[in-house]
Amino acid sequence: MSEMITADLVDLDLDLSADTKEAASRALAERMVALGRVTDLDGFLADVAAREAQMPTGLDGGIGIPHCRSAHVTEPTLAFGRSARGIDFGAPDGPADLIFLIAAPAGADDAHLTILSSLARQLMDAEFTGALRSASAAAEAAALIRGEDTEPAAPEAPAAPEASGASEVSAASDAPAAPEAPAAPGDSSSGGPDEPFRVVAVTSCPTGIAHTYMAAESLENAAREAGVEITVETQGSAGFTRLDPAVIAAADGVVFAHDVPVRDKDRFAGKPTVDVGVKAGINRPAELLAEVREKAERGETTAPAGPTPVDNAGDSGDGYGTKLRKWLMSGVSYMVPFVAAGGLLIALGFAIGGWKIDKAPSVAEHFIWTDHTSWAALLFQIGGLAFAFLVPVLAGYIAYGMADRPGLVPGFVGGSVAVTIDAGFLGGLAAGLLAGAVVMGIQRVRIPAVLRGIMPVVVIPLISSAVVGFLMFLVVGKPIASLQSALTDWLEGLSGANAVILGVILGLMMCFDLGGPLNKVAYAFAVGGLAHPTDGSLKVMAAAMAAGMVPPLAMALATTVRGRLFTKTERENGKAAWFLGASFITEGAIPFAAADPLRVIPASMAGGAVTGALSMAFGCTLRAPHGGVFVVPLIGRPFLYLVAIAAGVCVSTAVVLLLKGARKATPSGQAADETAPVEKRTPTTV
Repeated sequence: MSEMITADLVDLDLDLSADTKEAASRALAERMVALGRVTDLDGFLADVAAREAQMPTGLDGGIGIPHCRSAHVTEPTLAFGRSARGIDFGAPDGPADLIFLIAAPAGADDAHLTILSSLARQLMDAEFTGALRSASAAAEAAALIRGEDTEPAAPEAPAAPEASGASEVSAASDAPAAPEAPAAPGDSSSGGPDEPFRVVAVTSCPTGIAHTYMAAESLENAAREAGVEITVETQGSAGFTRLDPAVIAAADGVVFAHDVPVRDKDRFAGKPTVDVGVKAGINRPAELLAEVREKAERGETTAPAGPTPVDNAGDSGDGYGTKLRKWLMSGVSYMVPFVAAGGLLIALGFAIGGWKIDKAPSVAEHFIWTDHTSWAALLFQIGGLAFAFLVPVLAGYIAYGMADRPGLVPGFVGGSVAVTIDAGFLGGLAAGLLAGAVVMGIQRVRIPAVLRGIMPVVVIPLISSAVVGFLMFLVVGKPIASLQSALTDWLEGLSGANAVILGVILGLMMCFDLGGPLNKVAYAFAVGGLAHPTDGSLKVMAAAMAAGMVPPLAMALATTVRGRLFTKTERENGKAAWFLGASFITEGAIPFAAADPLRVIPASMAGGAVTGALSMAFGCTLRAPHGGVFVVPLIGRPFLYLVAIAAGVCVSTAVVLLLKGARKATPSGQAADETAPVEKRTPTTV
């Protein structure tokens, strides 16, 4: 830890320079910049803000741990600040007075990440945090964090996360993470005639630096107090070591405390399971252990019905609308690659072979190597096969988002039925939701122990597929098919003002959240029409793609026209936004919206609405679901299509420059500029 924190990286009077979490992160990050540990303050703070947006980093007990992995960090660094008033980092119990800013390089080595994980575990120790609160000098606080003033036994503590994956505490263990603990599962040392209750756990968080290890430490401490043997697999940034299969087999229950998918989750099948977000593992470990014990006593072997905690972001308080959105987004996100591959291959087939290529015979029976129409037919038919997976994949992964892997089989089956009865995109949505609900219902039934092993392989797929197939063929499928047909007819009949209004709505949705849920809903609606293309559905696809290109192109143009209104980082992002916008990657505008959403998002929506309306008014059509300007030859009325895009880009550019210029003109403009750089996010940020 000596290389990570020095007295220069400690601020015991953070109140003098910060009263918000953004200001606190900036004040501590500036110390890192002064020591050469961070090369780009704005870029690093943007990465910190992006991590904070995934999940608040405040913890019970007055602790805030903003952290991230960033390409702007030269070496693993830790800065510490203390606030007498407290700063809100989103913890349930109120503001944090101890703030740790953790900066890890994008390619940090395992040894450094292990040290950072050791710090995360120390934060669960009340004596450690109490000593920091009473430290009178920066050097003293830095020494405490480095472990120089800890008790003699403390040097063994950093070995706790050594396995980077598995650590264990038995009921008789005195040390927080004794090296000999892995032998504990076979040791009934609880002091009574009965063997102790055994639990295995997995913890993980988006960055795998702090919360992962804090949840592990919290669970281990609670297990020690409850007389429970526990072995924790920490799936952190430094990698992880899989639990010994014998340890899993001997366990009486499983606790998952995670915000990213558990790797190799099938290892734990057939065990009583509690599945929650990582913060629950930190804040209420005793409750989780009690809950898994109760499930074991009742013979329950499946997680509670409902969405997987990964999709639920660990928040059990989500309303049904939020859960539904996440389930649908799960399906759409898996569907999009099939759409892009299949749709572009179909479009290329039309471009090379003409509009009658869909009537060509199967290339398996008739293919001439020197004939360009045969190659066009090959591309078209491959694309058609890929596109045929669109609805089944959508349904399958909606069910997966609801019920995990058991939902895949009935989801795919229901989606295939939707294709068979011409229920289309709407049928896929219904099939996915039905499949997920049926599987969740089956999982609630208490099953005899003798059948548990075959439940996920035989029983659940068999029963759920039969039920979903019955419902889709004979109950809900036909009404949905009729609705799909009516929708197709409505799109085909759109003209004049109605078409323009639909274009405005599509444009607003495509530009509201720049690749988020509303954007994906609008895009999925447009793509769904390509399964059975008509003139109306092709117009909808054209309007959706045109509007989606506007935000990044407008931000690129704005940074070129009046660069002084933007930071250096934004101007660099603007250069990349030209290509991203031209390629129909709406997410290229996210770095600008993250920094200044109240100006960038309304401007983007204004331009998107104009482009969508003009595209529909001009009657532009598009057979390719993706590609941006690179598929212009496949667009009906391409010149007018480009005019619509240019008009929207000009409107968005003018609005964003007007709004930013007005901010600059205010007396508080300088202060706004000083905080503005917390904007940088790259399109690849997850």
